Amino acid sequence: MNVRQDTLANGFTVVTERMEGLQSASIGIWVAAGGRHERLDQNGIAHFLEHMAFKGTKRRSALQIAEEIEDVGGFINAYTSRELTAYYARVLQADVPLAMDVIADIVLNPVFDPGEIEVERGVILQEIGQSMDTPDDVIFDWLQEAAYPDQPLGRTILGPSERVSAFGREDLAGFVGEHYSPERMILAAAGAVDHDAIVKEAETLFAHLPRGAAEAPEHARFRSGERRAIKGLEQVHFALALESPGYRDDDIYTAQIFATAFGGGMSSRLFQEAREKRGLCYTIYAQAGAYADTGMTTIYAGTGAEEIAGLAELTVDELKRAADDMSEAEVARARAQLKAGMLMGLESPSSRAERLARMMAIWGRVPGLEETVARIEEVTPARVRALAGSLAGGECALALYGPAQGAPDLAALRDRLVA
Repeated sequence: MNVRQDTLANGFTVVTERMEGLQSASIGIWVAAGGRHERLDQNGIAHFLEHMAFKGTKRRSALQIAEEIEDVGGFINAYTSRELTAYYARVLQADVPLAMDVIADIVLNPVFDPGEIEVERGVILQEIGQSMDTPDDVIFDWLQEAAYPDQPLGRTILGPSERVSAFGREDLAGFVGEHYSPERMILAAAGAVDHDAIVKEAETLFAHLPRGAAEAPEHARFRSGERRAIKGLEQVHFALALESPGYRDDDIYTAQIFATAFGGGMSSRLFQEAREKRGLCYTIYAQAGAYADTGMTTIYAGTGAEEIAGLAELTVDELKRAADDMSEAEVARARAQLKAGMLMGLESPSSRAERLARMMAIWGRVPGLEETVARIEEVTPARVRALAGSLAGGECALALYGPAQGAPDLAALRDRLVA
């Protein structure tokens, strides 16, 4: 693995991975300024800021930002998560300096033109409306709120429409001033890259930034909670969350392997029992998500009003059973799926750059792929069964949307789990 990293004097981090045989590169800035870094009155502003980065800088108009990257055949994009905001581009090798300059410009020099703010406000309000009209999107926001009530981590990334409607130029600039300091930024690049040249360019673009003094985000506290909305939809959308390890926990790979074996594919327990054997649903799956200090193993299914009670009960019954009899064959299959999924996913420079940034944000270093594979291989059936038992006996949260009148409530499901 050709990974190299440097840190500028002001704390700005540069990490690169050269991938031989490629003619393109992915490069971006990841900033530790996501949804969980917002105060209540700022909810949605990190995402609003991400949108505004493309609406003009002191040197480029919105059209020029798009044209300069697309004129060389590249693309540029961004996203906001609960812990990070990312601005990234994919270009050919010769155009890496251009991509760096454009990304630095949109991150450091947005003008926040009042007219453009109003235009983008309308776009974001439409995005919020679209999300609310998409049940299998909104259900996860509700589940997050139920699991982390009255906390930044439990709020939506898009924010409520009433707050988005009120944000102005000073709010956006204030959030940048609070959080966009160099020690909270990671420049990650992968593909046809020259580490030394990128570090030199980073010195020119970012070394002048002063260190900041932003506080660490509020520590997450997982709580049992329920959110249920009755609506005349075709299906009930069911989502159950169980508190599980965070990124820095030794059992993070155990949680991922458990989720894969339990509901991660067509051979998983949930898919086989709920869909293949009983025909209770079309879609059902489990996944292990994680943050710096907490995690959520989430189970989702969409089913009919007549089937929801049976599906919910089957789900918790299978969770209890997994704590007793998760087999070596199931764990071995899940280990293989997790390992193959990771390695296949890292065949593109965009995925590699994303991994570099995330590993640096989590651990301050980039573990070798061999180290990660070894940790996956170390997970035993006994560890998976123990984790399943701790999930079944711990906190959980529930969200339901649709014709859910017949669904058991959270208290009934918890009683069934511990019975």
